[in-house]
Amino acid sequence: MNSDIAKQAVFNYLQEDAISVNSIVGKGIVNKIYVVRTANHKVVIRMNDDPSSFREYEKERWCILKAIYKGIPSPEVLTIGKIGNIAYMIQTHIEGVNGVDATLDKTYIWRKLGMYAKSIHTIEVKGFGEVLFDAEKKIFQAPTHDNFDGTWTSFVNYNITSLTKDDDLIWLGVLDYETSKQVKRRFQGLIDYDFNFGLNHGDLSLKNTVVNKNNEVYLLDWGSSEVNIAPHWDVIQLMQVNILNTNTNEFEAFLDGYGISQHDFKSMEYVLNTLLLLRAFDKLRWAIDCKPQSITYFTNYAKLILHRVL
Repeated sequence: MNSDIAKQAVFNYLQEDAISVNSIVGKGIVNKIYVVRTANHKVVIRMNDDPSSFREYEKERWCILKAIYKGIPSPEVLTIGKIGNIAYMIQTHIEGVNGVDATLDKTYIWRKLGMYAKSIHTIEVKGFGEVLFDAEKKIFQAPTHDNFDGTWTSFVNYNITSLTKDDDLIWLGVLDYETSKQVKRRFQGLIDYDFNFGLNHGDLSLKNTVVNKNNEVYLLDWGSSEVNIAPHWDVIQLMQVNILNTNTNEFEAFLDGYGISQHDFKSMEYVLNTLLLLRAFDKLRWAIDCKPQSITYFTNYAKLILHRVL
């Protein structure tokens, strides 16, 4: 992926030659991101050569349209397409600074993100998972595999039935069998819990914001969005960030923006911690099956969360 492809994609859409192409470094982990200027326009183009990227961009476009309708400031998606095996998405450029680099109090941004999350969770969706299966019917799905039929209940049951005497997590030193039985009981308690499901952004963070000169906070990057339990799934994502970075003020600002009082959070904390552990174990099992180079990272993280929960 290089700037020539970015130039070609922008020309195909705008019918204008690029005057300048500047790579945005350090703000995109999955996508290659450029700011492209023409005589009359300034746009952002995100590119990725993963085979699933075009479908991901379709999902992002759908989510952004729904977010804008809810009043959440967001860059407009101008077009998506492919050049060869590279998928791209062209968006309007928002003049401002990335939330990480903004000089205003970061709790202001986090409070806004809490407000946005509450609105996002009211977007009408159906199903469960990270794949936008049918945009018109608002149906999301999860990829299925052995012992998982793509539903929330099956997701929890998969993680319950994986807790055996021969579990890889025991071999990796995450836990012993007696502790495994305690974890299993906690996971079993999730099955009958009356959760609400909604659209979750999945990566609420300072790096996924732009703050303009009027201190409006724009929300970016819906690549991790999914239908899951709400508000729990977005909240545990931020709990994870808080655990790793220990910035309590920012997490509390998010809860305040969402409208979750400290009393409400305390009443949710047992379930949230159980979900945090469920997610940590599931990510480790994914690494074992799909990304061996990440096993050490997810093993250490699972140990950290298990210590917190038990």
